[in-house]
Amino acid sequence: MTSIHKFLNPEGWLPAKGYANGILAEGRTVYTGGLVGWNGQQVFESTDLVGQLEQTLRNILAVLSEADARAEHIVRLTWYITDKQEYLSSLKEIGAVYRNIIGRHFPAMAVVEVSSLMEDAAKIEIEATAVIPNE
Repeated sequence: MTSIHKFLNPEGWLPAKGYANGILAEGRTVYTGGLVGWNGQQVFESTDLVGQLEQTLRNILAVLSEADARAEHIVRLTWYITDKQEYLSSLKEIGAVYRNIIGRHFPAMAVVEVSSLMEDAAKIEIEATAVIPNE
């Protein structure tokens, strides 16, 4: 698939792995709120990070689809996690879930460990920004 955005990597820098250092995009912008890993009825079906990540990514795509945006339109993801060690020990599974839902599209990303999230059962919350190209 041809990229619809320009990925930015300064000359001489090693390429980013699993994310982009920056993305140049033009078009209509969609911002999601912080989405967590519960279903549409606000019920957590999973208590582990990987299961909640899977639902969170599905939730992001559901919100984006309301604006006719797709995974490849995502230009930035900010992940808030409550347990760095659980995240690091689950990287292989996290990568597999991510690629299964988002594909091999790796936007600019940040992952931040926080002491807690507003929803007590949440282990992850993600904000997404997408840019839908002009026709």
